[in-house]
Formats: sequence, C-alpha cells, structure tokens
Amino acid sequence: MSQFSFEYPFLLALILLFVICAKWCKEKSRAIFFPHVSTLIAKTGHKSSLLAWLKWIGIISAVIALASPVITKSYSNSKKEGRDIVLVIDSSDSMRQQGFDPNDIFKNKFDVVKEVVGDFIEKRENDRIGMVTFADVAFIASPLTFEKAFLTNITKMQKLGMAGKRTAINDALVQAYNLLSKSKAKSKIVILLTDGVDNMSKIPFPDVKSMIEKRDIKLYTIGIGGPRDYDGRYLQALAQAGKGAAYGARDATTLSMIYDEIDKLEATKLNDKKIVEHTYLYIYPLFLAVLSLLLFIYFRNSKGV
Repeated sequence: MSQFSFEYPFLLALILLFVICAKWCKEKSRAIFFPHVSTLIAKTGHKSSLLAWLKWIGIISAVIALASPVITKSYSNSKKEGRDIVLVIDSSDSMRQQGFDPNDIFKNKFDVVKEVVGDFIEKRENDRIGMVTFADVAFIASPLTFEKAFLTNITKMQKLGMAGKRTAINDALVQAYNLLSKSKAKSKIVILLTDGVDNMSKIPFPDVKSMIEKRDIKLYTIGIGGPRDYDGRYLQALAQAGKGAAYGARDATTLSMIYDEIDKLEATKLNDKKIVEHTYLYIYPLFLAVLSLLLFIYFRNSKGV
C-alpha cells in the first residue's frame, strides 16, 4: 500500500508567510528614487509577470522541498513455518471394540479414530503429514506429504486386520522415526495412538526409548479406552523420552479434544514482518526551485528586462 505525505508538513505554512509578506511588505523607497516607476511598470508589465511567475514557482518549490514529500510503501512479509508430523495408528484386533462413541455405540474404536484423525489432518494448513499403521507389523501407510485429500483417502482406506491382530508399538515408533530421519523441518512430531500393550515388537523398549531420547522429535502418546486397555506408564515413559505429553481418552469426545489440544500446542508458527519503504521526492521540487531561480536571475539581468 502506497501513501503520499510530507515529513515536515508544518513548513508548508511558509508559503502563506510569503503571500502575506508579498502583500504587506512592499518596498516603499522606490518612489523616492523613481518617481515615474508606475509608468515603467505599465510598459514592462508583460515582462515582469514572467519574473513574478518564476519567483513564485521558485518560492513554492523550495518550501515543498523543505517539507520533504515522501511516498511510503508498507507491506507484510509473512513466512509460515510448517511442521512434519507422523501419525502412528493402532489397527490391532482390540480396535474392533464398540461403544467408544456414546452417540453411536455400534461404531468401533478404529472407525472413530479414523474420523478424528481425518479432522486433525484437515486442520493442518502448512504441515507435511505421514502415517504409520501397525498391528503385528508396522508399515508406512503414507509418506510425508502436503496433499490433505490424499491423506484423507488413505485414512479412510485403513482396515482392521490388514497388519495382523496383535500390537507392535515399538516397531511402529521405529518406522515413524525413520520416516522423519531425512526431514529438514525445524519441528518434527510423532503422535502415537493405541489401545493395547506392546506384545509383538522385535525391538525392546530400552532401545526404542534410547532412540527417542537422542532424536529431536517431539512425541505425543494417546491411550484410548479404559485404564486396563493400555499401559499408561509405558506411554508416559515414551512421551517423557520424546519431550512431549501422554493422554488418555475414554471416549470419542475426549479423543477429539486431545487432538484439538495437540493441534493448538503445535500451531504453525507465523513470522509476520512488516516492511516499510520510503521514497523521498524532495529532489524534484528542489530542482524546480533552483531552475526557477536561475531563470529569474537570467531574465532580470538581461537587457530590456
């Protein structure tokens, strides 16, 4: 946005001062030395009018130059810092349990999770999101991508039993961390969701915990169902190692609130820098003032003027 203004607008009052002076500060001594000055002025009226124009152009231009006209342009340089997020979703047989959603008791846990995860994906504006699904084995369901429509379709396509029936949480975390190994994002996040206890991983807990502690990746863990459905201490230890937080969700509403809270905690950073550019224009009226002054002197000193 461009805006024209004067840096010292109060100096424009000098123009009024010159106008007042031109009217009330006339030289009276001419009548003493040139008693017929009025006759001479009448004969050279057309010549003196040019001098008057040059004089006033010079005065006004000089005052405008002193007031320093300037064009100000301001614009914002917004830089959004996105994150790389990997969603780790439990698809073991225990996710078939119904009654997790009070509004639809026939809907199983896995269907509820897919809906909540879909909403979470839609809310992330500038992040790359990947997905790891696990049961007996852990596999990458989607690489890191900005394509939300693709991720939404991938989420809907996930089926119970496609990775087995048991639970391999540690292996799933290794897959998630490997997915982020080449990420250049300043902020990297893993969100683990499970309703069970690890009973199938080939990688022991101490190795996984050591890996998590060494990597600059924040880990959030979510246990869903009742307290006996998952190992709360285990998830707490993982989250603590990943400098994140552990949550428990008894129903679909609580789970949705947890994802909303994580969404707020990991909001995309916005670096909004306002840039102001000044273009000074005083050189133009100053040039006009100097030119008018030179012409005024030239014509005044010329013969017959």
